[in-house]
Amino acid sequence: MEVRPLSIADAYEITPRQMKDDRGVFLESFRGDLLAEHLGHRPEIVQTNVSVSSRGTVRGIHFADVPPSQAKYITALTGSLLDFVVDIRVGSPTFGQWEAILLDTVDRRAVYLPEGMGHAFAALEDHTTAMYLVTSPYNPGREHGIHPLDPAIGLELPEGMREPLLSAKDADAPTLAEAEQQSLLPTYAACREFYASLLETR
Repeated sequence: MEVRPLSIADAYEITPRQMKDDRGVFLESFRGDLLAEHLGHRPEIVQTNVSVSSRGTVRGIHFADVPPSQAKYITALTGSLLDFVVDIRVGSPTFGQWEAILLDTVDRRAVYLPEGMGHAFAALEDHTTAMYLVTSPYNPGREHGIHPLDPAIGLELPEGMREPLLSAKDADAPTLAEAEQQSLLPTYAACREFYASLLETR
């Protein structure tokens, strides 16, 4: 399994080694010990989430308060999606920037997002099934969103997805600037402090 740092610090792309024969394919989709070599700690997975989306659906940009927020490990079980890692940590050198990674059933890549990062994805096929391994249970009182079509962020959606399908909650979400004005965004300093606390408990 190859673990590659993304251009946004603390986020990673994971590409598994696939073993194929006439029966099909076998792979290790998650290795906490290998990920720990890059993070400095082993992520404690406490919940698994699965979403099934029709083509043209955009979910996000979602994030949670730090601490404890919620680190995520995302992969596609069926179909394909364009996964977006968005740096919303105020004070980060890459604040407001994003990176997109194709997750599908061909390369079977995964993405790891640390606590405090914004996450979104666009489903490229009907019946696209995404699986998330997360380090903290869902807590609606600490969950927030940023509008995925905020031009200041400028997520580049796939061609033909000019009018994506959004949930009512995502459609009503504030822009990045509004979220910052409302003090909803985590700070880079708070995130770094939280990451350091995870190293101490390794």
